[in-house]
Amino acid sequence: MSVRTLCLAILNFGDATGYEIRKLSTEGRYSYFVDASFGSIYPALARLESDGLVTVREEAQSGKPSRKIYSITEAGREAFVEALSETPAPDTFRSPFLLVAMCADLVDTQTIRAAIDHRLQNLHEEFAKLDGIAEECSHAPTKFILDYGRHCMRQDIAFLTENRARIETLEPHTAADLPAAAE
Repeated sequence: MSVRTLCLAILNFGDATGYEIRKLSTEGRYSYFVDASFGSIYPALARLESDGLVTVREEAQSGKPSRKIYSITEAGREAFVEALSETPAPDTFRSPFLLVAMCADLVDTQTIRAAIDHRLQNLHEEFAKLDGIAEECSHAPTKFILDYGRHCMRQDIAFLTENRARIETLEPHTAADLPAAAE
C-alpha cells in the first residue's frame, strides 16, 4: 500500500489538514499500515490534488498563515476502493529487538534482560494505545483490526514472558568461538 492510498484512507473518514494527515500517519491510528514519512505525505497530497482525487480549501487563522484542508473527491473514493481491491503486499516487519535477540550469545545477560524488558514495555505501551483508540471507536472494521493487533501483542508478551530464560541464560561466546570476520 502506498502513502497515496493511506492519505485517501484518512480523507475517506473526514477532511484533514496536511499536518493532521502527517500526525495520524506517523504516530496516530494510521501509523500501523504504511511507513509514511513527513517528506512523503505532502508530495502525495500534491499529486492527489493534481489528479483530481482530493480538493484543497484554505481556511484563515488569526495571526497565523492560512491552513490547507484536504477533502476526498468522488473520484478519490473510487480510486481508494480500487486500491483496496488489489491483493495486499506481504506485511513487513522490522525489529531492532530481534537483532539483539539473534545475537544474544555475544552480549552479557544484563544486556539481554534490558532488551527484553524494553520490548515488553513497548508492547504494553502500544497495547494501551490500541485500548485508547478502541474506547472511542464504534466502527466495526476498525474494532476488528484493533482486536487483531491486541491479540498479536498479547501473544508477543506471553511468548517473551514465558521464554525469556532461553536467551537470558546463554553464555557469551568468546572471540575464539566466533566465525572469522571477513577482511
